[in-house]
Amino acid sequence: MDRRSFLSASLMSGVVLADTASGASLRVATNRIIDCQSHLFLSDVLNMMRRRKVEPLVYDQGGTVYLKMGDWLRKVPPSYLDIDAKLAAMDANGIEITLLSNNDPGPEWFGDDGPAVAQLIHDSLAAVMARHPSRFRGLCTLPLQDEKASAAELDRCVNKLGFKGILLYTNLAGAWCDEPQFRWLYARAEELGVPILLHPAKPLTTEQVKGYELTSTLGNMFENTIAIARIIASGLLDKHPRLKLVCPHLGGTLPYICGRMDHQLAVLKRGPQNLERKPSEYLRAIYMDIVSPLPEALRFALDFSGEDRLLFSSDHPWVQPQEILDPLRSLKLATTTEAKILSTNARSLFQI
Repeated sequence: MDRRSFLSASLMSGVVLADTASGASLRVATNRIIDCQSHLFLSDVLNMMRRRKVEPLVYDQGGTVYLKMGDWLRKVPPSYLDIDAKLAAMDANGIEITLLSNNDPGPEWFGDDGPAVAQLIHDSLAAVMARHPSRFRGLCTLPLQDEKASAAELDRCVNKLGFKGILLYTNLAGAWCDEPQFRWLYARAEELGVPILLHPAKPLTTEQVKGYELTSTLGNMFENTIAIARIIASGLLDKHPRLKLVCPHLGGTLPYICGRMDHQLAVLKRGPQNLERKPSEYLRAIYMDIVSPLPEALRFALDFSGEDRLLFSSDHPWVQPQEILDPLRSLKLATTTEAKILSTNARSLFQI
């Protein structure tokens, strides 16, 4: 048995291994971790974008693959397409199951081609899931510029392909995800009982934060903050009380400033006055994933949201799982609390 097969077998039995090659111990969680946010660039999708004459598009230069969306240019290393590299990262960190999604851009950026792009993405993800049925589940991304096509694709993903939820970008080609044309999605997700996991897209604040390459550092976190604040203020969570909503990256900055939002609405009477609860109460009911390498931030999230509302995610390949697991474990939480964050909450939420 090779080392990775041994790791996989040991993972399923929930043991602690010793890495005899390095002498370092390799901790494998007995609760078998579920990763709720992990991404893969798909070869068929990249090849489709190589053939495009308008953005978003992909091109090769000097042996490097680039994804271009306006002045937002990103490198796509080969490892970001490598399913074996992802499995190796999972095995090395005790991750049993990963909820997998395509990397952005989402189908909303492709105009009339959006429905076909969504089908290509989901068929490609389904093929990965079929090759590794015990390791991967899917999150779908929808061509939300076309409501009829989106509704049909959502039903196909959930009822035929077995996808477990929806990855919803914080903005959809420049429109915030709470805007009226998208609200049918929240009703349908509630009806189907599938979670919506928000995820930052090309930030609407890109121009303001691109200096010093702060787009990912600040722009993505502002996207999370603004999107979830708008969803709360819109009243969607009153209209859809059974909606399962996940905000990534510890909720952006909103948990740290939601007291101000409470004060603005409840005391100063600014903003919508028809909400049934304070904004902070809605936020405490929303799930958050723990993609943050700062133990103090994780501790605050635990104090704010409670152990039943936190989910492990790696954000791989942009982040390595150990960079999230080490800060979490440095908190030395109770075994039951850690188990909820690493596995139990996700199993219940995503019906795994």
